[in-house]
Amino acid sequence: MESTRESGLRYQADDRIPLPLALGLGLQLTALIVAIPILIPTAVMRAAGASEAHLTWVVFASVAICGITTVLQACRFGRIGAGHVIVMSSAAAFIGLAIDAIDRGGAALLVTLVVAASLFQFLLSARLALFRRILTPAVSGTVLMLVPVTAMEVIFGMLDQVPASSPTHAAPLTAMATVLAIVLIALKSGGVLRLWAPVIGVVAGSVFGGFFGLYDFERVTSASWLGFPHATWPGIDLDFGPAFWSLIPAFLLVTLIVTLRSISSCVAVQSVSWRRKRAVDFRAVQGTVNVDGISNLLSGLAGTIPNTGYSISAALAELTGVAARGVGIATGAIVVLLALFPKALAVVLAIPGPVVGGYLAVLMAMLFLVGVRVLLQDGLDYRKGLIACIAFWIGLGFEMEMIFPQQTAAFAGGLFSNAMTTGGLAAILMTLFLELTESRRSRMDDALERSALPRIREFLRGFAAGEGWSDEMAHRLEAVAEEALLSLVQEEDAGQERAGPRRLRLVAYRDKAGAVLEFAAAPRDDNIQDRLAVLGDPEDDISPGHDVSLRLLKHHASSVRHQQYHDIDIVTVHVNLA
Repeated sequence: MESTRESGLRYQADDRIPLPLALGLGLQLTALIVAIPILIPTAVMRAAGASEAHLTWVVFASVAICGITTVLQACRFGRIGAGHVIVMSSAAAFIGLAIDAIDRGGAALLVTLVVAASLFQFLLSARLALFRRILTPAVSGTVLMLVPVTAMEVIFGMLDQVPASSPTHAAPLTAMATVLAIVLIALKSGGVLRLWAPVIGVVAGSVFGGFFGLYDFERVTSASWLGFPHATWPGIDLDFGPAFWSLIPAFLLVTLIVTLRSISSCVAVQSVSWRRKRAVDFRAVQGTVNVDGISNLLSGLAGTIPNTGYSISAALAELTGVAARGVGIATGAIVVLLALFPKALAVVLAIPGPVVGGYLAVLMAMLFLVGVRVLLQDGLDYRKGLIACIAFWIGLGFEMEMIFPQQTAAFAGGLFSNAMTTGGLAAILMTLFLELTESRRSRMDDALERSALPRIREFLRGFAAGEGWSDEMAHRLEAVAEEALLSLVQEEDAGQERAGPRRLRLVAYRDKAGAVLEFAAAPRDDNIQDRLAVLGDPEDDISPGHDVSLRLLKHHASSVRHQQYHDIDIVTVHVNLA
């Protein structure tokens, strides 16, 4: 039997890690991400003609909010937070819209639009189960694979960001020193040294670049030690005039795409955060989206740019073998402290562009791999593969300005010039088309208890007869339904108390290979999909009775997927005809 354990992970999400290691990796993530909440708001406010006082406040607020919400993501309080290392930072997809909003209605209109977008995210989180057939692993994986495409121009542009007086060979040699240090250590070291491969690469590249005068020591020496800017809140525009209604559709569309990125980030981080492969915990995904909403509510009220969850930590976990949530807490705390210490910010921002570009290039390559893994996690059939490939090429084509560049640039302020926006939207629309053209679905509702079994059997016999299937297929559907029902009611048999009786909705429909049965019920604690994955593991604690039901379910079904949300549990079982 193939091992269910991941050999490369040293610290999984719930492991305690040494404080020096948490701080070291937190500094690495901070060094990677801290420039984003500084540069994006700066670019927007300068393009919109904001005052220096307002610019200073916006940058401070952006960095501080990103740090606070990164800690929230790692901690997970009830329905808030992922419980994983997800770094929050400014969303570049809002740059054009934010500038347009300030142009049309001032900074107060931007406040209103960002607050409205945050409320939309809370709604998405609360009803995430309704979008489960659209926001699939194929869509999430495709969006993740497009993140490096979106960032490619910026990353490779950093490779030659050096003073004009520098030698022509300074930039390529510095970038090469950074990449070689990271890659060689990561390839040949499996111990503690591998954990520090990225930071060793950054230090090596910075020292190497320092010999050519690339490290900006003047920025560090001129920065003050401590600083807290004066708050310049622009107010909130509650007129809801034509400018608001003309911009809100684009804001909500970009919010959906950005939220999809956060969802993809959470899925990606979960995929590399456990030694034993686990099903995606959609309760954690809901927590991620809620923190996105909190972050953007705070950003809106502060008058700065919306934020999103970045999956860069998944690439770092893949590279270092550390996915403990302590790294996320350390990262957030460091970012908050940096907001209060301009000199510390200057130390990070003084790192040469070729060093940061080389470092990001390696991590983006690892992130592309994570996207491929997410894409493959539920299997890849012809239709999923076609959706992913077409969406990827559409995103790449629009990002590279190869598809109707003049029309794209003129439409909605260049909204569709972003690979994640166009590719993600294409993947969503194709997935939605598949769902709308699926075969007719049959439904029944009943109590989630053993006494419902005769009615379920009668329902499935009618469904099989309506599809023209044989008695053998009908019996297999009945057997699968019985074992799924027994698995779902197991916790009641174990004596766990509930506030009221659980209800069951069973949906049956035909697909290309056979039948799909979807059991929707009130939430439970353990995941059937995870239980099936560890059958036969000597360390597993499944009770003998439950083990029999799960083994029979695994025997009759071609695949079982258990999606857990805060408000509902959904078990989807595929049964092939052959």
